[in-house]
Amino acid sequence: MPGTGILISTVEAAATLVVGVDAFRNSRKRTSSRARSVEGIAIVGGNAIGEATVDLYAGDYFFGTYETKLNGAVAILLPDHLDPIRATMVAPGDAITAIIATAPTVSPLKINLYGREF
Repeated sequence: MPGTGILISTVEAAATLVVGVDAFRNSRKRTSSRARSVEGIAIVGGNAIGEATVDLYAGDYFFGTYETKLNGAVAILLPDHLDPIRATMVAPGDAITAIIATAPTVSPLKINLYGREF
């Protein structure tokens, strides 16, 4: 994805990521006064591939449910771990949220959201 960078990056302990919690709640960049385009998400961590799932939203718009692609949050994110998202504009002021749908059991999660800010 040329021109795309990391919009939001977070690493959270499993103990704080219970079902219904926004994994981006502590990120300054979850809202912006500028328009943004969301183009991909990578989630690694937990004890098994697919163990944890995240529902991704921008305002009221639901992008989809995404799961961990690699266990162990200390892993380096590679292109294989990226779930591409059709480039979708996010209006200025809309919060981007990553709601935990299935919580990790023990290991932390690393979540990177890719896109660009205009």
